[in-house]
Amino acid sequence: MLKIGLTGSIGMGKSTAGKLFAEAGIPLNDSDAVVHDLYAGEAAPLVDAAFPGTMKDGAVDRHELGRQLALDPHGFKRLEAIVHPLVRKREREFLAQQRAAGAEMVLLDIPLLFETGAWERVDVIVVVSTDPQIQRERVLAREDMTEEKFDMILSRQTPDAEKRRRADYLIDTSHSIAETKERVLEIVADLKKRIASGEFRNA
Repeated sequence: MLKIGLTGSIGMGKSTAGKLFAEAGIPLNDSDAVVHDLYAGEAAPLVDAAFPGTMKDGAVDRHELGRQLALDPHGFKRLEAIVHPLVRKREREFLAQQRAAGAEMVLLDIPLLFETGAWERVDVIVVVSTDPQIQRERVLAREDMTEEKFDMILSRQTPDAEKRRRADYLIDTSHSIAETKERVLEIVADLKKRIASGEFRNA
């Protein structure tokens, strides 16, 4: 079973690309969605213990957590130590389910693919990118986003140029969704061809 790693910096259009792969019939494990689920369940009390006052009504208050992290950047390491093992566990469960179902390939949407070493767990890397100005406009249009917060997030992510350099496939989302979809379908078709040729026998 071929494991495709999908990544891209904030505001690049990664979530949209992930949905388009899913629409093309590729089973998707979305790390962001998994984190949201964990924050509403088993991770909430653990996060609250490390960051007191961040749990409200049994779930992590992301706004309060973000406020505390902005005051203490070292807190990211504490948070990652709690969340990453839980996300990995969910990923392993997803892969086991898809293998049992006989999936030919799966998509792992991992925002911090390079930063966490997750690139070593995938067979192919797809990077989503766009023009830096478009990225900035998209991100700053988000609710509760500021220039400072955006710059802090960027500082923790592998530079886009480095991601592009290490990509097996690149998706440029600077244009229309129709063009992004066309590129996704091209990638899926090429991977199916490569699987059929036996290129990924050990995957």
